[in-house]
Amino acid sequence: MISTNNISLRYGVRKLFDNVNIKFNPGNCYGLIGANGAGKSTFLKILSGDIEANTGEVFITPGERLAVLKQDHFEFDEYEVLKTVMMGHIRLFEIMTEKDKLYAKSDFTDKDGIRASVLEGEFAELNGWEAESEASTLLMGLGINEKLQNKKMKELTGSEKVKVLLAQTLFGKPDILLLDEPTNNLDVKSKSWLENFLLNFESTVIVVSHDRHFLNKVCTHVADIDFSKIQLYVGNYDFWYESSQLALQMAKDQNKKKEEKIAELQSFIARFSSNASKAKQATSRKKQLDKLTLDDIKPSSRKYPFVGFKPEREAGNDLLTVENLSKTIEGEKILDNVSFVVSKGDKIAFTGADEIAKTTLFKILMGEIEPDSGEVKWGITTSQAYLPKDNSEYFNGIDCTLVDWLRQYSDDKAESFIRGFLGRMLFSGEEALKKASVLSGGEKVRCMLSKMMLSNANVLIFDEPTNHLDLESITALNNGMTSYTGTMLLTSQDSQLIATVANRIIEITPKGLMDKIMTYDEYMENDDVQKELELMYK
Repeated sequence: MISTNNISLRYGVRKLFDNVNIKFNPGNCYGLIGANGAGKSTFLKILSGDIEANTGEVFITPGERLAVLKQDHFEFDEYEVLKTVMMGHIRLFEIMTEKDKLYAKSDFTDKDGIRASVLEGEFAELNGWEAESEASTLLMGLGINEKLQNKKMKELTGSEKVKVLLAQTLFGKPDILLLDEPTNNLDVKSKSWLENFLLNFESTVIVVSHDRHFLNKVCTHVADIDFSKIQLYVGNYDFWYESSQLALQMAKDQNKKKEEKIAELQSFIARFSSNASKAKQATSRKKQLDKLTLDDIKPSSRKYPFVGFKPEREAGNDLLTVENLSKTIEGEKILDNVSFVVSKGDKIAFTGADEIAKTTLFKILMGEIEPDSGEVKWGITTSQAYLPKDNSEYFNGIDCTLVDWLRQYSDDKAESFIRGFLGRMLFSGEEALKKASVLSGGEKVRCMLSKMMLSNANVLIFDEPTNHLDLESITALNNGMTSYTGTMLLTSQDSQLIATVANRIIEITPKGLMDKIMTYDEYMENDDVQKELELMYK
């Protein structure tokens, strides 16, 4: 167990935490959420001891081992992959190192023998004989094969290093896990493996993530940072979000009878309880949800932008035809004879391991680059709006305010209209007068979404739209994309976004396209599709 007593932290006049008292119990997985800048990563660093609070203490049950996901991808460059993972259990690795030095001595003494005997006993208690096998199993689960396991860390790619550091954190069955964005750079299979690992993990997990599907799958509780405090809620992210919105609505409906509110709460809980999976976390969560009362759910101070896309006119039946598209970049064939037809109302998620292929395809569709061969035919009734993965060209060197930046993309040039629009995207008051060149990554994406909304296009193209966004903006974007009535092409690492928006999946594989008219969940759960995909990736 890990808990805090009156933790407070200030940076100058800014109060990040104020007398935070919270307890994290074994067997639970806590999703730590909060608006950008609320202090999620900082709180994890306080718990791990990397940052010292101004006041208060962190308590860990004596004898329990805490593991933290490392963020420095170069720290272990000179070590072998397998050894790097085993370094996650510091005491076990110290014993292994000392043992090796003792047994390598040419003048092995009786004193050395006694010391070696003590080390062997502790080594066995820490399950040392299974260490190498456990480390290898963790790596295999995350997609690091045996060939890579014997290489040095510096020989691995960035995404491979991330997986090794994650395996290092999970190694040796720690009592407390602190994970800051553990799904970053993980492919679908690795992410699924991690979800299942945590579902069966019996110790304490505290995780920060912008991946809502991940939070919904693994979390038994949500720890919400708000008003410099941390409030615990039973349930996953979706339950927290829906319950906070319900609480807001109830607060507005002050005249509604208490009996009606209780009935609404009970209906709400029943809906979420019935959707719980068979995992033991879900079973435990259901029991706790059934005990909730009206006073247990509270409105959040969190603000959500408004994201809504409305096509100005309906597109005709001839929408988009792509024929025999090929493209080679720096000697590597990125797209090879790609053909597909987009129909009106399609919301197509483009998936696949090669991110460059998806981005290249979208750039060709938008006319930003030319294909080596093949043809792109847009219907004459279509209008397109595009959110690129890299939006820097829209902001670099731009010395105007947000009002003036957005005005250039609006038919209505009135100051009141532009300010009102920016206000709905959380740029109110003085925020609307910020220079476009100094925006954060998330603010730039919100501006690009504003530009897309003003276009009233009947075809939207999104290349990783959730990059840089906080959970609130991702949720608002997801809602806007779901309700959009036009045609959409998208690629995203956010599996919940794809699952709730897409009605067709096109996967770009080394051996061509897999094109299926079905939801993402159906696509992932269809055995025949998955067997066919395995063959296409071999």
